[in-house]
Amino acid sequence: MDAAPAEQVLFHGHPSWRSILDLYVKGWFVTVAAAVLVAAATDIAAGHIELGFVVLVIAFSLAAVLLVGFIQRKRTLYTITTQRLTIRTGLFARDVQETRLDRIQNVNSRQSMLERILRVGTIDFDTAAGAEYNFAFHGLADPGQVVRTVDEALRGIPHPRV
Repeated sequence: MDAAPAEQVLFHGHPSWRSILDLYVKGWFVTVAAAVLVAAATDIAAGHIELGFVVLVIAFSLAAVLLVGFIQRKRTLYTITTQRLTIRTGLFARDVQETRLDRIQNVNSRQSMLERILRVGTIDFDTAAGAEYNFAFHGLADPGQVVRTVDEALRGIPHPRV
């Protein structure tokens, strides 16, 4: 996002890795299942477990899970400036949602019990565009701090970068 000359960036960040912890847990289970299947297949085919194949499958599977998690997080970028909020998503194609601060009517923070434990949450911004326009920052670490940053930006309070 290119900030205008009088615009100060207050927050620039991606969803927390903790917000996609379920992806990593599922990936771990898939890795274990793949390792068991490869061990069983090599035991049936060769009469013994080929440990090299099992290790290779585990390494490849874990690397794939980490790469998918990294890409999933990095493809979403949230920015708060002194004039606007921006959600930029996409890796190759790009989708940009933007609203001016003066259009924000309410700021709501939401956390499930698990999200509170993981210290992540979602911030919903009600804008003048109405209820059909969903503008939310999902999976943010320390959502309370981000809400305070938006509140201070709305009130025009000078704020150091978050």
